[in-house]
Amino acid sequence: MTALRILAEAVWPDPDASAAEPLPPLPGFAASSFNPLVAETAERCLRARHGSAPAPGRTALLLASTAGDRVTARAIDEAAADPDRRMPPLLFFQSNPNAVLGHIAARWGLTGPVVAISPAATPPGRVPQDALDLAELLLADGDAEQVLVIAAEPADGPDGTDRAVALLVAAP
Repeated sequence: MTALRILAEAVWPDPDASAAEPLPPLPGFAASSFNPLVAETAERCLRARHGSAPAPGRTALLLASTAGDRVTARAIDEAAADPDRRMPPLLFFQSNPNAVLGHIAARWGLTGPVVAISPAATPPGRVPQDALDLAELLLADGDAEQVLVIAAEPADGPDGTDRAVALLVAAP
């Protein structure tokens, strides 16, 4: 595989922030910080390259997460376990990782493919090699002119910090 050209990058949390900032709420998504984490990191990356929406050209979206949205998955499990409890429809919507990618695509006018993968474990804050390889294939096949690769992992461990990185890449 050849190298990718990085057009823009963003991370969450901001390493330059003096204090931990809360993720901005994302309308239509509740119960979990996973979707706001993905959306905010993508937003920062796209703004770094394009300023404001829409983004020009065909941009693919690729989400990589080993853990995924465990909070929403637990909420669905708990609701399904109680036969007297009504399942909130919003949980089904946001349990699909493509839902947040659709939100980002609509907001930025992105017209490339939308892909979500669950790669082998990768340290939070790093983009898995599987995701970079797939981004390269999307570019080589002509499916997109650029690919927004987002690697997001929800808080896990004593620091309790959600972590994500987004790279906007193109062919060299």
